[in-house]
Amino acid sequence: MAGDHHHDAIDDDNSRRNPDAVNRTYTNDGTGLDLSRTATAPTPKPAGREDDPGLFTTISTTSHHDIHAVPSHSSSFVEVNAAQYERFTERRKLVITAVLSLCGFLAPISSTTILAAIPEVAETYDTSGSIINLSNALYLIFMGLSPCLWGPLSSLYGRRIICVITAFLFFAFSIGTALAPNLASYFIFRMLTAYQGTSFLIVGTSCLGDIYTPTARATALGWFLSGTLIGPAFGPFIGGIIVTYRSWRDIFWLQTALGGLATVLVIFFLPETIPEKKIEELRELPPKERTSQIMHWISPFRVCILLFTYPNLLIAGLASSALVWNMYSLLTPIRYVLNPRFNLTSPIQSGLFYIAPGCGYLLGTFFGGRWADYIVKKWIVKRGGKRIAEDRLRSCYAFIGIAIPACMLVYGWSVDQAVGGIPLPVVAMFTQGVCQLFCFPSLNTYCLDVMQAKGRSAEVVAGNYMIRYVFAAAGSAVCLPAIEAIGVGWFSTISAVFLALCAVALWATTLWGMGWRHSVDERKKKRKSEKAAEMDTMQGGKNGV
Repeated sequence: MAGDHHHDAIDDDNSRRNPDAVNRTYTNDGTGLDLSRTATAPTPKPAGREDDPGLFTTISTTSHHDIHAVPSHSSSFVEVNAAQYERFTERRKLVITAVLSLCGFLAPISSTTILAAIPEVAETYDTSGSIINLSNALYLIFMGLSPCLWGPLSSLYGRRIICVITAFLFFAFSIGTALAPNLASYFIFRMLTAYQGTSFLIVGTSCLGDIYTPTARATALGWFLSGTLIGPAFGPFIGGIIVTYRSWRDIFWLQTALGGLATVLVIFFLPETIPEKKIEELRELPPKERTSQIMHWISPFRVCILLFTYPNLLIAGLASSALVWNMYSLLTPIRYVLNPRFNLTSPIQSGLFYIAPGCGYLLGTFFGGRWADYIVKKWIVKRGGKRIAEDRLRSCYAFIGIAIPACMLVYGWSVDQAVGGIPLPVVAMFTQGVCQLFCFPSLNTYCLDVMQAKGRSAEVVAGNYMIRYVFAAAGSAVCLPAIEAIGVGWFSTISAVFLALCAVALWATTLWGMGWRHSVDERKKKRKSEKAAEMDTMQGGKNGV
């Protein structure tokens, strides 16, 4: 177990007697976070930026709620790379988080806004609702594919430039969707829009990892992720209002306006947050070698290999996927499931049902990230000053394994058996919405933490988003046929079992995840050594000849 690894103890009595003399410093080396004595020293300002005192004012990384979250006897904890998190004032960080939250809102809301208008879109293009629903599944598949490109590119060239480019392309392709003259062009522009949209999620998560300390970033991610979850929930309600009074094309004109606003905000208010771009490491290389290394770094297979090589990353990806599967398989069929159940006749009436999970996501925003950060700090104290990435997962597996499955069972069987009237499924959807915001901040922050020391956080996050949106596409595509075949009750039961199994796997990860990481790293190191020895042998043979 991770907690059983030996680490050097620090005399807490000395720290309490002279708190200004010693700070507890911990670093993430992929094996856990070990403490060492360091003298307190002022953080120097980054070179060349003395003209911007507001941007680089040294600030406390502990918020008011954090003061009460950690027992008063604990020492202060300072990251060894603390200067990275002190480059921006708290106010500037809030502006960055707000801009990223708007950007993160765009692609997910576009994935569901059209749900309330599927019959109208199908009528325009003289096709069936199942075909239009397929376009939404393809939208989610392309959201899953794009992280393999945008994640590595953001580490290579920086977060800001990738966000600016993809925001503009999202804006442009949204115009194309609004004007699409036929079904083929509608499909193409939807997929191109989706491919840009996931960039906001990858870059946004990575940006917050660049500027917030590990013990505070889940709170910021909670706010950021609220946009990515509230969007899909409120999207169909907004779409229902629009399609009741206007053409369905106005849904995409609204999306275009939001994309244009996001582009402007990113250009003027999003600074570069990555401490060092990978491209800087290649300046001294010859052009051929530099190109080869760039192609290696941006290879989509690099993200996939990373995801499937480390069991802990795959389990975190499957847990995220179970949540997203649950969300899209719940939201997608509402108009087809609840309209006949409650005799609803208009898109705006069924759209009201989307407000319940949306309000749940909104309420969970205020507590989910804080809860994840609290659990991390609690376990740092329990371990005597050692931070292990897997401890963060302890904050979410009860929600994934018990609370959300229970909500799904209540929702599915109350609708299937026609019991409880409208309030029962509404309360179930609201409660599962709250619970999801106690899960996503923890899982996303774990992806940031677990390989940050290796400079691969963006790739880990990209792999997580890739697999979760593949499952979102599957949930969106199969939910209607499955519900027609086995009923909403049994389909909800399948979703609940999937969630419970992922919770068990997360529990195992908290116990053995660090050991799994060590084992993979050792195997990689051994293969690298064997390859180097083989190359030396071959070189020696050539020299002998």
